[in-house]
Amino acid sequence: MARGKTVLRGEKYGGRGRLSLAGQAFVLQLVVLGLVIGIGAVLAVLDARHNSDVTTSREVTDVAVTVAHAPSTVEALHTPNPTALLQPVTERTRLETGMDFIVVMAPDRTRYTHTMPERIGQPFSGNIDRALAGQTFTETFTGTLGPSIRAVTPVYDNGRIIALVSAGVTRARIGDQVGTQLPLILGVAAAGLAVAAAGSFLLSRRIRRQTHGLAPDELRTLYEQHDAVLHSIHEGLVVFGPTGERAEVVNDEARRLLDLPDGMVVRGDLPISMQRMSWGVVRDEMHVTTDRILLVNQDVVTWERRPIGTVITIRDHTELRTVMGELDSVRGFAESLRAQAHESANRLHTVITMVELGRYREAVEFATAELQLSQALIDRLLTAVGDPALAALLLGKVNQAAERGIELTITEDTALDSTAPLSAQETVTLVGNLIDNAIDAAAEGADGWVEVTVRQQDSNLACDPAGADPALATELAAAIDTVRSANGDSALFVRVADSGPGMSAETFARAAERGYSTKADHHGLGLALVHRLVDRHDGVIGTARDPESAVTVTIPRKDAR
Repeated sequence: MARGKTVLRGEKYGGRGRLSLAGQAFVLQLVVLGLVIGIGAVLAVLDARHNSDVTTSREVTDVAVTVAHAPSTVEALHTPNPTALLQPVTERTRLETGMDFIVVMAPDRTRYTHTMPERIGQPFSGNIDRALAGQTFTETFTGTLGPSIRAVTPVYDNGRIIALVSAGVTRARIGDQVGTQLPLILGVAAAGLAVAAAGSFLLSRRIRRQTHGLAPDELRTLYEQHDAVLHSIHEGLVVFGPTGERAEVVNDEARRLLDLPDGMVVRGDLPISMQRMSWGVVRDEMHVTTDRILLVNQDVVTWERRPIGTVITIRDHTELRTVMGELDSVRGFAESLRAQAHESANRLHTVITMVELGRYREAVEFATAELQLSQALIDRLLTAVGDPALAALLLGKVNQAAERGIELTITEDTALDSTAPLSAQETVTLVGNLIDNAIDAAAEGADGWVEVTVRQQDSNLACDPAGADPALATELAAAIDTVRSANGDSALFVRVADSGPGMSAETFARAAERGYSTKADHHGLGLALVHRLVDRHDGVIGTARDPESAVTVTIPRKDAR
C-alpha cells in the first residue's frame, strides 16, 4: 500500500457465504423479469388464439353465407339428386377456403354434402334451431370431426327456407395455426429476457461497485458503526467524493472547528487556506482561522486502484501553538542569557589577566564599559515598559539579533504602562512574531538592522508624537486616526521596521493565510497568528516598503472610550 493512501480492497469482503446486495438485486430482478415475461408470453398465446377464433368465426360465416346465397345451390336443391350437383362444388370451395367441412342439409337435418361421403344422408349433428328461425349464427360444437367452430345459415327460395348450410373449422386446425406463431412469441420472450438479464447484470455491477460487494446486513452494520464513530471521535472529519466539491461526510467536530453551516457542505465553505490545498496527500499542515490554529491531514482513498475521494482530518492546536510560542520566546531568552554568561566569562578572564599584569585602571574601564551599556538598556526598558514579560522579550530579542549579526534597536519613544487590551501571552505572540520575521528579513543582507517601537497612544499624543521621525509620525497619525474613528481615542501601537526588502500588499495579504511564507524552511505561521490576533481585537495591521520596510499594528483600547 502506498504511503498516504487509504486503499479499500474488494477481496476483503469475499468468502463470507452471503450473497451481496448486488447479487440479491440481480437474482430478484431475474425472477421478477422471468415471471413478467412468462406471463406476457402466455397472454400473447391466449390473445393469438382468441384472435384466431374471431377470425375463424368470421371466415366460416362468410363461406356459409356465400354458399347459401349462390343461385346454383337453390337450383341444385330443386333437382331429384341435390348431392350429385352440390358435393363437387362444396368440396372445391372447402379446399379453396381452408374449411374442414361444408355441409348442405335439408331442414330435417339430412345431409346433402359432407367431407366424408359416407356420412351423406345421415342427420347433421349440431344446433340448427336459430337457422330455421332465419338467423345466421356461429358456435363451438363437437361433431363428427371433433370440436370445431361452425356457422349455420338458412337457404331461401322465394322467402321460404328450403335448406341450411353449415361451414366449419376444427379446433385442431386452429391450434396448428396458433402453433405457427409460437416460435415468434417465444423468440420475442427469450430476446426480452436476455436483454432484461443483461440490463440487470450491468445494474448489479454498478450496485456492486457502489456498495463494494457488501451484503445488506454488512451495509447496515457499517452504517451504524460509521455513525457511532463520527459522533464519538474528537477530531474533525470531512470526506469529499471523487469530484472534490461536495462533502459527503462532515462530523460534528469538523463543523465546530471550521464554523461550518448545518446541512450540505461544499469546498467553498472551508477556510480559504484549506480551499487552496492540493488534492493529494497532505501531512500536518497548519491552518489559521479567525479563532483557531488547526493541524490538517489529507489522504486519498482508492478502490481497486481508482481514487474515490479524499479524507481530511482536523485537530485543534490553538492552545498548543500558543504555549509553544511562549516556550520559544522563553527558550530564546534563555539562550540569550546563556550566550551572555559565556561572553561574561570571557570578559572576566580578560579582566583577571589584566589585573595579574598590573593594568588595574584598564581592567576597570574594560569591565564597566559593556556593563554600563547593557544596564542602561535594561533600566530604560524596565522604566518605559510596564509589563515584565514584554520587557524580557525585548531584551532577549536584542541579544538574539546580536548573535546573528543584526542590530536591534528599541526606539526612544517606546513607552507602555500596560499591554491592555492584550494579555501578556498575546503581547508576546504579537511582538515576538513581528520581531522574528524582521530579523529573518534583515539577515538576508549585510549590515542588517531592526527597529522596534511599542507604545500607547491617545488623541493628544497621536497629534504630536514627540521624538518620532517624520515617517513614523505619519504612520502613527494614520493608524491612530483609523482606529479612533471606529473604536475610540486610546490605542496600543506597535511598529517593527527592518533593513529587508519588505513585502508587497498582495504578498502581505497572502501571509495572513496558513501555508504561505516567504521563507523556504518552514510554514511561516507568524504573520498568520498576528493577523488572527489583530482581527480578534478589531485592530489594524499594515505594511510599508518606502522609505523602509515596516509593519505597524494598532489595537484599540475599547474600555477607554
